[in-house]
Amino acid sequence: MHTYLGLGSNKEDRFFNLYQGILALDGIPRLKRIKTSSVYESEPWGKSGQAWFLNQVTMIESSLFPDELLSTVQAIEDALGRDRREKWGPRSLDIDILAMGSLRIQRSNLQIPHPLLAERRFVLVPLHEIAPDLLIPGKNQTVTHLLRDCMDTGRVNRIGEMRVQEGRSLR
Repeated sequence: MHTYLGLGSNKEDRFFNLYQGILALDGIPRLKRIKTSSVYESEPWGKSGQAWFLNQVTMIESSLFPDELLSTVQAIEDALGRDRREKWGPRSLDIDILAMGSLRIQRSNLQIPHPLLAERRFVLVPLHEIAPDLLIPGKNQTVTHLLRDCMDTGRVNRIGEMRVQEGRSLR
């Protein structure tokens, strides 16, 4: 099932943190990275007064169940020093499950598609780069339409590509 993950970092070496996150994903059995967006620099969202973020989106194929994927990405975040004490605070690495095929889940610990996806330019811009025609379940709109209608005015600037071979597993 095609799944889209959003990665972000605004602590220490932000680019290295994203790179380490991608390498960690590539090392997960039952997961194959298909396509990854460019890296974008964006203003903090939800809490101002902190460093700008680097963000990107990656499309994967995975046979992991949603809860398994959530545990997996949280373990990667933790391994790379994620501090969860402050909501929307600085983070070494954040990995959000944005969408998983046509799946819809609404639980306290997991919501798919991500409930704030349509409100965040820093997610929509890189997602649009790799999947402009993706129909978001529950929104019944494509990423192109969501980006066009997004009220977020935060700056999102493409800064370059990360060269990690697509579809490669390190295991």
